[in-house]
Amino acid sequence: MAADPSAAMRVLHVCIGQARPLIIGRRSFLSAIGKTAVEGPVALGPLGLEGDEQADPSVHGGLDKAVYAYPQEHYPFWQAQRGGLLDDPLPPGALGENLLVQGLLENALWIGDELHLPDAVLRITAPREPCFKFNARMGLKDAGQRMMDALNPGFYLSVVRPGRIQAGDPVELRPGPRGLRVDEAFAARRLKHLRD
Repeated sequence: MAADPSAAMRVLHVCIGQARPLIIGRRSFLSAIGKTAVEGPVALGPLGLEGDEQADPSVHGGLDKAVYAYPQEHYPFWQAQRGGLLDDPLPPGALGENLLVQGLLENALWIGDELHLPDAVLRITAPREPCFKFNARMGLKDAGQRMMDALNPGFYLSVVRPGRIQAGDPVELRPGPRGLRVDEAFAARRLKHLRD
């Protein structure tokens, strides 16, 4: 999906979740991929949103992956991919995102760009890398591959200036070094995955 330059950049929902067992086949894995939208302002610290957890800090969380943002514009794609699995629309947080955003697409964002919100500043650090837990969450055995094919991973953020974030916050995009776009970084990882 191409970026719409007229779309207002803003936070639509702030989502948090706690680590819980996720049953895949006959095995149980700890996961915090199930996020739920919350009302009102949420405190943002160097390691993410207050009340949010990550089950596997080797791939999620930490200073460089404190917050995960996902564009709302991709939700119709995932609804269509799921086909007849569920008739209900995907709720905010369904893809494990902390911030469901509007007007911030991977093909128009660069690693190092900053998102300035009214009370906080975040920096784009990397695209998401989907795993088997994402497949289980979406109910599709190849959801991660579909994300790779569509180049719609969303992106991780580090916290430049802690503060508070809430639904409806406008976002001002301030360019970083502009060396590599988010979709380009994800495409490079996809190519590596295909070679391995």
